[in-house]
Amino acid sequence: MFDIGFAELLLVGIVALLVLGPERLPGAVRTASLWIGRIKRSFSAIKAEVGREIGADEIRRHLHDEQILDLEREMKAMKQDILTPRPTAAAGNSAEATPTAAQTTSQDKTAQA
Repeated sequence: MFDIGFAELLLVGIVALLVLGPERLPGAVRTASLWIGRIKRSFSAIKAEVGREIGADEIRRHLHDEQILDLEREMKAMKQDILTPRPTAAAGNSAEATPTAAQTTSQDKTAQA
């Protein structure tokens, strides 16, 4: 991440030993490592929260898209029902009174025989 090699770490350690002294150096290292750990945990918690929010947004978007598709299907079905003519009671009786093409053909054949 920071591309720090062993030589740089050794140099930082020597400078810290000279500045802080051998008595305070272990406490300073302990405190620095605690802060670094807290920062890492905070960043990972923020990263996880953002990941959950992004995932929740995707789920919401997917559910919304499915609801829109369901509504479109319902609208098409309603449109088809409206456009399809339905026989009324009077039209049903007249349809029974008029013979179909198959019935007329069979009646004609029996009449000719």
